[in-house]
Amino acid sequence: MACVVSWNCRGFRSKVCHIKDLIYEVHPVCIALQETYLKPADIAKIKRYSLVRKDNENESGRASGGVALLVSHDTPSSVITLHTNLQAVAVRVMFSNLVTICTLYLPPSTSVDERDLNRLVDELPTPFIILGDFNGHSPLWGSKSTNLRGRQIEEFVNTHSLCLLNNAEDTYFHQRSRTCHSLDLALCTPSLAPYFNFRVGVDLRDSDHFPIFLDRVNVGSNDAQRPTRYLFHRADWTNFALRALITRDMVEGENLNEVVNLVTKTIISAADDSIPKSGLSFPKNRKPWWNKYCTETNRDQRRAWNVFRRHPTSAIQRAKSIARWARRKSERGYWIKFMSGINSSVTAKDMWDKVRRACGIYP
Repeated sequence: MACVVSWNCRGFRSKVCHIKDLIYEVHPVCIALQETYLKPADIAKIKRYSLVRKDNENESGRASGGVALLVSHDTPSSVITLHTNLQAVAVRVMFSNLVTICTLYLPPSTSVDERDLNRLVDELPTPFIILGDFNGHSPLWGSKSTNLRGRQIEEFVNTHSLCLLNNAEDTYFHQRSRTCHSLDLALCTPSLAPYFNFRVGVDLRDSDHFPIFLDRVNVGSNDAQRPTRYLFHRADWTNFALRALITRDMVEGENLNEVVNLVTKTIISAADDSIPKSGLSFPKNRKPWWNKYCTETNRDQRRAWNVFRRHPTSAIQRAKSIARWARRKSERGYWIKFMSGINSSVTAKDMWDKVRRACGIYP
């Protein structure tokens, strides 16, 4: 399970579908977002996740930058009030113990006061993880050169004895130059470093930053699972009848418990050999409206991206538009059909089954 995800989404509202995809795919405890482009009056919600945010506006009153943390309702958490001028928010989350998660965005064109960074660390309960877009270059995290911001971050890490979880993979794609850089960092206190693996996603998801994932090490998976069920419509009933044969000798024993156990074992064994079972895990896309065309256009978008990285063409924009249109059309069509199917003839059970599936909850 990817416990923590960090992503510079470049617009919360325009990337909601991709944020939901991340949730469906890896079931994260927490998602740290940067450049949310939200104003205080904007409404932003994700089902089954709490949202903590800090919005930012430029001198002209337009939304600029901004950060947010999404925390799963399944995980105990509490918000930490920060008194900082930096674009940062933080929460305490219960893993095996309490861990502070902070998301931070440092704009490239803004000078950052080192004292603000130091005060931020002083406000974070330990142990903590700081995730964000730092906009700094340094060979320490895979850059070929060092800039002023990079040296500042190096000094910050050294001063507070922090650990850098990055593995030198690039996290940012500059479209004009078709070059990749490492701008998104994951810093933590030393006690947490052995328990997290850092990896970078392979899909930009309509941003120019790849999402980064912190996977827990040596922790049992908490991925959503559902109980296996027999698929009776695919059963081999002839084979089942042969294997589930109950003989007179089996039921004439003196010990009733032994007889019951033997008969039960015979029937279950016959079923296991003759009737297929459903899988344990939920499908990655638990969306009732997702169809074959959505899959095809999503695949075409990824192919166009791979071609674009080698030979820049306008095909990537068309592929993005088609994929986005396919998703919206399919989702809208599903909800229209769903609502039109609600009438007095629908049983309560069927109704609630549909509602749960629409919410991504499977029996």
